[in-house]
Amino acid sequence: MSSGRILPTRIGRAGLSLLPGIERLYRGSDNGLDQLALMPTLLLICGALRQGSLNRKLLVAAGQRWPGDTVMADLDMPLYNGDIEEAEGIPEAATRIKRQIEAADAVAISTPEYNQSISGVLKNALDWVSRGEGNPWRDKPVAIMSATAGRAGGARAQYALRLALNTFQPRLLTGPEVMVANAQKEFDSEGRLVGESYQKALEALVGKLASEAVR
Repeated sequence: MSSGRILPTRIGRAGLSLLPGIERLYRGSDNGLDQLALMPTLLLICGALRQGSLNRKLLVAAGQRWPGDTVMADLDMPLYNGDIEEAEGIPEAATRIKRQIEAADAVAISTPEYNQSISGVLKNALDWVSRGEGNPWRDKPVAIMSATAGRAGGARAQYALRLALNTFQPRLLTGPEVMVANAQKEFDSEGRLVGESYQKALEALVGKLASEAVR
C-alpha cells in the first residue's frame, strides 16, 4: 500500500531505488511504505544567515534526501550578552530553536569556515541554546557537513563544530564526511548539488542519520 509520500530515490544501473539507509528502514519494517509515512522530522541548521548561502543549498539537498519532514532553523538572533539575558531573558529566536531541536528526531548542521573555525552566527546560537533549563541536544542524532570556497571543504570548521557540540552529548555521526570544496562550482544555477562524489556522500550520510533517528 502506498503511503502517498514521495520517497528519496536515486537512479542507478538497476533503475530507480531508495537511498541507502532509507531502503534498510523499508525492508526492516512490517508495514512497508506505511511505516515510512511515520518517518521522523529533520531540523536543518545553517551556519550562515545569507539566503543564497552555499551551506543553505547543501542543507536543501540533504532535506530532499530525507524521507520525512524538514524544518529550516533561523539563527538570526542577538549576540549573547549576559546583561541582556538578565534584563530581558532569553530571546524568542533562541527559545524557538531550542524547542525545534528538542522536537526534532534528528539534526543536520552545515557550517561555513570562517578564519579556520565555525561562523560567529552558529557559535552564538549554540551559546544561547545552552542557556536556561534542559539540554535538547542530549542523545540527539546529529550530522554535520560543510561547503566552502577553499580546497579543504571546511575540515577545520567541522572539527571546531564537533568540539563545540561534544559538551552537549549528542549522538554525533562520525561519517561519512561531507566537505564540499570549491563549493561555488559544485552547485548549478538552480542551486542543486551536481558533483557526483558529493551526492553519493550526502546520500550515505542522510541515510545513516535516518537510521539513527528511528533506532
